[in-house]
Amino acid sequence: MSTHLPGTDEIEEHGSRHAVVRLCARVADSTAFNLAVFGVILFNAVVLGLETYSTLYDEHRTLLRALDRACLAIFVVELAIRFVAVGASPRRFFRSGWNTFDVIVVGAVFVPGLSGNATILRLLRLARIARIVRLLPDLRVLTLAIGRSLPAAASLVVMGVLVLFVYGMVGWSMFGAEHPDDYGDIGSAMLTLFVTLTLENFPDQLEIGATVSPWGTIYFVSFALVASFLLFNILIGIVINSMEEARQIEQLRLQTAEREAAIKRGDDPDAEAPEPAEDEVVRRIADLREALDDLETRLRAEKVA
Repeated sequence: MSTHLPGTDEIEEHGSRHAVVRLCARVADSTAFNLAVFGVILFNAVVLGLETYSTLYDEHRTLLRALDRACLAIFVVELAIRFVAVGASPRRFFRSGWNTFDVIVVGAVFVPGLSGNATILRLLRLARIARIVRLLPDLRVLTLAIGRSLPAAASLVVMGVLVLFVYGMVGWSMFGAEHPDDYGDIGSAMLTLFVTLTLENFPDQLEIGATVSPWGTIYFVSFALVASFLLFNILIGIVINSMEEARQIEQLRLQTAEREAAIKRGDDPDAEAPEPAEDEVVRRIADLREALDDLETRLRAEKVA
């Protein structure tokens, strides 16, 4: 049974490949690189905005298109650097949702069927601006918080529609005859109450209620308390809770990324890690209990003596 030993050329090739990966990883994680990409995204947004001025676009069409292609080329190079930085492994690269989003937004421009459609092409170019979320940690947290709040917000929407329907039926029965434009049917009543959620036309609706029925004031005041204040406060609570969860997830992701980077460098990720404060407190309490037990034993021994 023969064992294949790597030759000098193979070792050199492996070493050079590893050096390229480490170089791309340092570039991809550097602040200067991310700031440069951030500037290109903003510049691309300015170019897209200038194209909306028909006179300017007709005069400088060639220049604007060239600038847009230059921005696209920089984005392609950026993706290549990030891809090599993970060892040119598609599984590791697409493990990040942001990488998948970047590839779709940038790569879709080269699809023949999509590149010929001006509307889709313009939307894809506009979607490049959304890549700025990746480069700003606070925006990443906000985006993640919005995503995590959607299930609870959907339940809140169902509750809000139910409240609008119930109050809409009551409003139709109370004000439908005198105000058919606003409360003539359930659809109009729910739409009017939906606008009233902002409390912008609340004084007008309160006046209508007081004029038509003695219960009208109670009707609109209760609606403001239940729909406007209660539902909005619940929504705020959902968003705040999702923000806290998103911050914890982002912090855990950063810690994991730092740990993986330390392992790649050959460092011990736990070597310089301080002892958690909670473990330190538990250890000190155990020491104090042991000291008290020793003191109590000595006192008993002295009494016996």
